[in-house]
Amino acid sequence: MREGDRYVHPQVGFYLEFPRGPLAIGTDLAIRPVEVAVGDNVMLALSPTDSCRDRLAVFYHWRDRQSLHLAVAVARHQPVDLDTIRAWSRAEGSLDDYEEFLSELRRTS
Repeated sequence: MREGDRYVHPQVGFYLEFPRGPLAIGTDLAIRPVEVAVGDNVMLALSPTDSCRDRLAVFYHWRDRQSLHLAVAVARHQPVDLDTIRAWSRAEGSLDDYEEFLSELRRTS
C-alpha cells in the first residue's frame, strides 16, 4: 500500500521509499545503486558504503545520534569502504564528525 513516498505492507517490518530525484548523499550526486537479489527478484538499493554515508549525512547535518548509531551498525555488519567515506566526509566539511564515527565504530567492534 502506498503512503506518500513509501510503500508499506503489514507483514513486512520495513518500507520502501522512493524519494524525489536526483538521488544524492549530502552533496554527492554520483550515486550508483547496486543490484540486490531477493529470491528470484532483483532490486536496486544503496550499497553498504552509500547506506553508511546516507546515515552519516543525517548525523553530520542534523546531529541525529540515532543515524550515527545506524551508520556504525551498517559498518559493523557489511563491508564498507572507509576511505571513500572519509573522502566524502572531508568534502562535506565533516572530518571531525567522521572521526567521531570511527571512534564509535572502534568502541563497538
